[in-house]
Amino acid sequence: MTLPIYIYGQPVLRKVAKPIDTANYPNLKELIENMYETMYNADGIGLAGPQVGLEDRIFVVDLEPLADSEHPEFKGFKKVFINAEITERSGQLELVEEGCLSIPGIHEKVPREERIRIKYLDEELQPHDEVYTGFMARVIQHEYDHLDGIMFTDRISPMRKRMVKSKLANMEKGKVSCHYRVKTV
Repeated sequence: MTLPIYIYGQPVLRKVAKPIDTANYPNLKELIENMYETMYNADGIGLAGPQVGLEDRIFVVDLEPLADSEHPEFKGFKKVFINAEITERSGQLELVEEGCLSIPGIHEKVPREERIRIKYLDEELQPHDEVYTGFMARVIQHEYDHLDGIMFTDRISPMRKRMVKSKLANMEKGKVSCHYRVKTV
């Protein structure tokens, strides 16, 4: 089932998500399927719980659509991150353009560390402790930020923030056009 994606201005996007009680979370597998379906319907590569109105520490990522001869490492990179915790960030800050399904139509360069270490549970509730670099690390950090109530526009330069301020204000008023189902004010 395709879920509505919550748009900038929705309070749930600014809340710190709570850990999932994996022993007592009803329909977790169904939620994961719905999150993937919602993400694919919106042409995204990542989607976090708060983006579908949940205060739960979960996000999904699928980089397979970007796999090609230039990026063969993305082949098969489809993961669920439950109760994730980034334990390490290192390397150069890289400035790369990002977009977000909850902030449609805005793309800005965001500084992020090039390497992370993350602990999480997968969809089978198996624990992982992994290191990611480059674009994979960027996508994971972007989705992880949603769990802490942080939007990518919070990380852009003050000058760029001023330049997108009116677009964000319009989103907060519900003025947004998307090809996917959304939840506005």
